[in-house]
Amino acid sequence: MPDKNNKFKENVLGKFYVDTDCIACDACCLAAPDNFEIHEDDGHAFVKKQPITKKEIEDCQEALDTCPVEAIGSDGE
Repeated sequence: MPDKNNKFKENVLGKFYVDTDCIACDACCLAAPDNFEIHEDDGHAFVKKQPITKKEIEDCQEALDTCPVEAIGSDGE
């Protein structure tokens, strides 16, 4: 279960976030490439852009649903 108290500082402020359980599998980046990115130095994913369009919201929800370690949350602020 994702924990917004353990989210990476690179996440932009908003509903979706990636927490420290991320294993850098890249699944979120494949599902929502406009919204997720892998940190070059640390190798974890983070939300680089909060979704705005219906398609982006659907893509981010798909990323959340397919994350193998449940490191993506949608209860951020």
